[in-house]
Amino acid sequence: MRLATWNVNSLRTRIDRVEAFLDRHDVDVLAVQETKAREDQLPLMGLQARGYEIVAHGLNQWNGVALISRVGLEDVTVGFPDQPGWGDASEVEARALAATCGGVRVWSLYVPNGRKPDDPHYVYKLDWLSRLREASTAWLDTAQPPTALVGDWNICPTDADVFDVAQFAKSTHVTPAERAAFQAFLDEGWTEVTRSHAPGYTYWDYYRQRFERDRGLKIDFVLGSPPFAERVTGAFIDREERDPSVFAGAPSDHAPVVVDLAG
Repeated sequence: MRLATWNVNSLRTRIDRVEAFLDRHDVDVLAVQETKAREDQLPLMGLQARGYEIVAHGLNQWNGVALISRVGLEDVTVGFPDQPGWGDASEVEARALAATCGGVRVWSLYVPNGRKPDDPHYVYKLDWLSRLREASTAWLDTAQPPTALVGDWNICPTDADVFDVAQFAKSTHVTPAERAAFQAFLDEGWTEVTRSHAPGYTYWDYYRQRFERDRGLKIDFVLGSPPFAERVTGAFIDREERDPSVFAGAPSDHAPVVVDLAG
């Protein structure tokens, strides 16, 4: 099985690139983040013609997650237990979606950005991660199917995951609390399965030719339960999808991350 995750920064805008990516890499399951649309607004006919099923969760022009699978979509779950809300009305945002695809439980996750360390959104981010970790502990049970927590984590777990950590001294993504929140998943028993196979960044801001100068961040990850991690045979980052010189049309600011599983 070939599984991929990609923050597409608007699925409607980049549907042609998504279709071509699936064709080029023969992907079985694609977890998408930042779709920026409700499901009824998405142009899905091209994906369906290719034999893919799609489930999406989006509430407005912000956030949004989806799963695109040609190996089934069973037991679809929107959100995780006790997922916190955001805003004056404390709305539970469209940031988490799961389905069982070909016997593998896949969670498409779009972790809140946090904005600034002194912003209420940062507190929301840490709470969101804490509650996800608490909920995900049950998914590590050996009676559960192989499970993957995939997507845009908006965290650089190590200094090597940011092009210049000094520039982020007063920013989110690199704070001790965020890194501790990420490490807590590993301490619980999850394994980040891409790093050993796919070094390099996964996100480059559009600002000042960050991609062309390779001034990026590694913030897109695949965390697998032990049965999932045992099946991983390789992984890679498709940098071409971020390269504005390779394909027509503006790219997402993220590159897809692809994982291969045995069986």
